Order: sequence, then structure tokens, then C-alpha cells
Amino acid sequence: MYRFLLTPRWWGINLFVVLAIPFCVFMGTWQLGRFEDRVQSHEQAEKQPDPSTRAAKPLDELLPVDKVTSGRPAIATGTYADQFLVPGRELDDRQGFYVLNMLRTDTGKALPVVRGWLPGSASSAEAPPAPQGKVTVTGDLQASENMNSDGANARGGLPEGQVGIISAASLLNLVDYDVYNAWVTLPEAEAGGAGGAMKPVPAAAPQGSGLDLKAFQNLGYTGEWFVFAAFVLFMWFRLVRREAETMRDVALGLIPDEPASAGASPEATRAEDTGAEDTRAVAGR
Repeated sequence: MYRFLLTPRWWGINLFVVLAIPFCVFMGTWQLGRFEDRVQSHEQAEKQPDPSTRAAKPLDELLPVDKVTSGRPAIATGTYADQFLVPGRELDDRQGFYVLNMLRTDTGKALPVVRGWLPGSASSAEAPPAPQGKVTVTGDLQASENMNSDGANARGGLPEGQVGIISAASLLNLVDYDVYNAWVTLPEAEAGGAGGAMKPVPAAAPQGSGLDLKAFQNLGYTGEWFVFAAFVLFMWFRLVRREAETMRDVALGLIPDEPASAGASPEATRAEDTGAEDTRAVAGR
């Protein structure tokens, strides 16, 4: 009864099922692994002490930035150079902007330093100037931002002196010296300055280290892929069952195997009728 599964018409269906189910299971397992990795990273982050409370280390000892070194206090010495404003940044449910300065170190590279946050629209007149001369700063180390970072603006078209993403890639287009692929945010004592106008920008948790929306998206995608696999298998069984029932009905004579008139065109039917009439006419003579 099931020999039809070996016919050429069913070869394509069977091949699709054989390839689709393992692919869906693989993708579902991969998404589940991504979710479990995020859960594990979150648990490890909960067990570890606050990175900002650990002893400060020289910047070069903490690079490159990863989940372990992100948020650690980093020490860097140099001279402040170019100043930029980073608009569209929220703090305490208020819109404002970061004040970012490039700290040129003895290595020749510059470290982006977020000195603080100010409310309102970005305005260079409101941003206090950076200290003059050689300074040593201690700030919480952060990885370069990307398009998915909170507050990042990748659309471009910003006024001169403003930058939408704090990253080496975006800053290299604005300065004529090398830039570290990292940045630091100064604690309250340094960010506020003498006037105390700026508020410190708290360090953000590294991406992928918590149970955020993306983690639960991975879990949702896991369910979708497994549902796809089950749906493919269900539809295959349904098609097989319907084909088997049709062949059984044909064998029992419940439905015609190949109806003669099913595929006949009107022209062919008229031709047959005409031929039959001619035959009867000849016979009558």
C-alpha cells in the first residue's frame, strides 16, 4: 500500500522532510544554547563582586574588554585633546548628552573618556572644558558601542563636534590619531568637577551577560524552530495517510482509477461524437 512512497513524485517530498526536520532541530538547539549561555553568564555575573569595587589596574592590563574586565576601574595618564558631545543619552529618565574627551596617552593612542552627562540638547556652550595639562584618570572600563547599544545613533548627519556612537570606528573619522577600542566613564568625584554640573554616567553591564530581551528572544526562537519541525512531520504523515486512503478506495472500486471523461476536452468529445455519427450513417446505407 505504501509503495507510492518510492515513486518519483514522492522522492521530492521525502527529501524535503529528511532535510527540513534535522535543520529545524539544529536551529532550535542552537537558539536554546544561546539562551543557556546567557543564563549562565547572568548567574556568573551575580556571583562575582561589583567590578567597580575591585582594585584599579592600568588600562593596557585590562584590554581587550570582555565580560570579565568590563566595568573594572582602569587607570590612564595623558593629556585631554578633542572634545565631543554624544546626544540622545538618557539618565534618570531625562534626555541629555554625554561630554566625551579624547585622552592622548604616552602610547600615542587616545582613550575616549566620558566625563559626565548634562540634561537637554547637546550644546558646546554648556559643556565644561576639560582640565589642562597632564592628568591621570580612573574610570570604569567599557567596550566600544555598536548599533544595538542603548542610545546609540548610527544614522549620521550629526552637527560638527558630535558623535552618535562611542567606538574607535566612529571616532577615527573625526581625529587624526589612533583610538583605543574601549572607553571609560569617570566616577562621581571626577565627573562632577569643581562646579558639580555634570552627573557621572554609570557603567553598563556587558552585552549578553544578563537576562535581557534578547535572551528571551532566543528562547522564543527555540520554540518556533521545534514547532516547525513538528509541523513538517505532521504534514508528511497527513499527506501519506491521504494518499494511502485514496489508493485503497481505488483498489476497492469506490472511486474510478482513471476516469475516461475526466481529462477529455470539449473538442475531443465533439470529435468522438462526430465520428460516431459518421459511422452510423455509413452503416445505414
